[in-house]
Amino acid sequence: MKENIEKAKEQFGKLLEDQLERVERIKKAEEWIDYAKLKPIIIGIVGGDGIGPYIAKEAKRVVEFLLKDELENGKVKFKVIEGFTIENRAKVMKAIPDDILEEIKKCHVLLKGPLYTPKKGDKWPNIESANVAMRRELDLFANVRPVKVPKEGIDWIFFRENTEGEYILGKRGINVTDDLAIDFKVITSQGSERIIQMAFDYAKRNKINKVTVVTKANVIKTCDGKFLSTAEQVARDYPEVEWDDWFIDIMAAKLIDPKRRTGFRVVVLPNLYGDIITDEAAEFQGGVGTAGSANIGKRYAMFEAIHGTAPRMVEEGRAKYADPSSILRATVMLLNHIGFADKAKKLEMGLDICGQYEKKLIITGREDGATGAGFADYVMETIQDPNLESKWQSHQ
Repeated sequence: MKENIEKAKEQFGKLLEDQLERVERIKKAEEWIDYAKLKPIIIGIVGGDGIGPYIAKEAKRVVEFLLKDELENGKVKFKVIEGFTIENRAKVMKAIPDDILEEIKKCHVLLKGPLYTPKKGDKWPNIESANVAMRRELDLFANVRPVKVPKEGIDWIFFRENTEGEYILGKRGINVTDDLAIDFKVITSQGSERIIQMAFDYAKRNKINKVTVVTKANVIKTCDGKFLSTAEQVARDYPEVEWDDWFIDIMAAKLIDPKRRTGFRVVVLPNLYGDIITDEAAEFQGGVGTAGSANIGKRYAMFEAIHGTAPRMVEEGRAKYADPSSILRATVMLLNHIGFADKAKKLEMGLDICGQYEKKLIITGREDGATGAGFADYVMETIQDPNLESKWQSHQ
């Protein structure tokens, strides 16, 4: 028993050293990248696993359509990153193979299809989630997910902390004995401050007078208590923005309460809670297949579909019927992030019209519905309509 405890203490000590080093790196982080000064802006395209390459291909086609002039004059350049697959990750037993990480770091932003995360009992070795590893390696501390359903009065944007919480040490828990397993939750003042500040900045810039902070600080008193107390400190710098705090369990309940859910606008929360609550929120918009996600840091940013790889669709020969809406919603966020707000707005309006209002093509994931390529064509045709904005406004 004593030997087991000493080994666990030694492992825990190493974890503490690593996390304290990470805190120092956050303190020394570089300034935000200025995309206006870049030529070219390099957009990396990662297909991923399963249906990923199919939907990523359609997203690339749409970006090529929208940024035709910028691609021709050299303002924007694509870099297609091959080989970032579960097969190659399993071969080298790494979440991100070294050569792939090197190629990723040559880009400024990434547009990425889903990557498969092995789980216990499947045919792949239980290596770390590539998404979690990428967020850590590129310090993509902010996961930003918007959800809009105008007819329901829903206009939410979630700021999920992306590099801490339960996920940062997800593969480094301790089996003290055969009977006792311990995992860890990590919250830092610096990590909390930068995500909370980002949420308040967004609210202030967009004249949104409401930020909601979500924790379970009544039970997880140390970690969640730090996140909540940091929010109190940050809020003092934004006197024009009102804020409140909710516990995660009641927040999940109130999102489905028609009388209360429209009162939420900007929501900021730690990693695990954000992962769960944003999937719930996406259901109002049509499911996780319709929602996009941004992972933002000061130097790099990654934009991705929030759903999984759907291996069954590939096995059954249905991959071409996969819905590209989620990665196209992510493309809207990418275009906004690198300075093409007008083109982002056109794509957003086109997706709203095609996916929520007109619905001339319906994707079912099977032969009785549209293909992903057909839906992308429908979106591009809609964007070219000279009456695009007035048509969109009529549904607001």
